[in-house]
Amino acid sequence: MKCPYCGFQDSKVVDSRHSEDGLSIRRRRECLDCQRRFTTYETVESLPVIVVKRDSSREAFDRNKILNGMVRACEKRPVPMAELERLTLEIEQILQNSLDREIKSERIGELVMERLKPLDEVAYVRFASVYRQFKDINSFMQELNKILEEK
Repeated sequence: MKCPYCGFQDSKVVDSRHSEDGLSIRRRRECLDCQRRFTTYETVESLPVIVVKRDSSREAFDRNKILNGMVRACEKRPVPMAELERLTLEIEQILQNSLDREIKSERIGELVMERLKPLDEVAYVRFASVYRQFKDINSFMQELNKILEEK
């Protein structure tokens, strides 16, 4: 780390603490040349994930859209909010850990449905009906039959 006072390239860490928000580490450093102290912050670099929508438009990934979609699907269902937040975080981590910087919205929808199905079948069907855009009652019944066959 370059000293902000004398420009020397070497310093030692004197003290490290987590910041109040828990998202970074505050480090007190001492320059090995001039012995002056300065503070640096270390944070995790997260690359932006872009969502490619069905109409080929692109927008920045927004975890709240996933959470809101699951909340709507789970309305009046006995699903704890903490569980939906955990699933949202899990999906977000999968997307961040993938090597792709552009993710199709279909992939996100599939990840949501994979997690809703074992959690609450009614919520799964609600989400799937919006996500898969069922055109008529027959396509809706086909999805319900798939669930019944798996039991």
